[in-house]
Amino acid sequence: MSTRCRIMFWGCSYVKTPLQNGIGRYVPQLQRITFKFCKSSGSSHGIRQFIEQNLLNFTKENPHVVVYVKPRRKRAPCLKAEYLNGASEYVGAHKMSKEDISKWVEFLRTKSGDTTTKFLLKRHHTDFPSIQGTWTAFTHKDPKINVTQLPNEELSEFRLPEPSGTEELLDIYWRQQRQKEQNRDEEN
Repeated sequence: MSTRCRIMFWGCSYVKTPLQNGIGRYVPQLQRITFKFCKSSGSSHGIRQFIEQNLLNFTKENPHVVVYVKPRRKRAPCLKAEYLNGASEYVGAHKMSKEDISKWVEFLRTKSGDTTTKFLLKRHHTDFPSIQGTWTAFTHKDPKINVTQLPNEELSEFRLPEPSGTEELLDIYWRQQRQKEQNRDEEN
């Protein structure tokens, strides 16, 4: 199932580690990588150099990754990465240097396999969604505001905000202080 198809049917989500990867142990997500290149074309020179010089080191350092080398005649070189979640990604390697191929291979090796653009489709995210919905500024307002004909004189009036708990405590304190001063003045 392609990523686009999966997004259409299963919806979007934020980027997250598969199965809380890395908490107990790390499970590399790259399952296999395929190097497709032409043996004679100049556009495949960088990928051929990578295969000759760096591929053995890569396979020794990453025994969990299955590596396929697929020569093709007169076709553009590319890398195909396949991940544990079923996703695959193609990288065109036309006229890339050996260093560029190394960077792309490292990028594909460390990637989780999920597309990173999915999070742009939602404005907020939580691991534990609430059935009550999200909070808005109108959550605890009177519902009659929704059907009121605007402009409305009652809603347009200026209202002083209710005093906070701290302001009420300070007011009580100052009243007590004034009361004490009045009691002292009466005694004298």
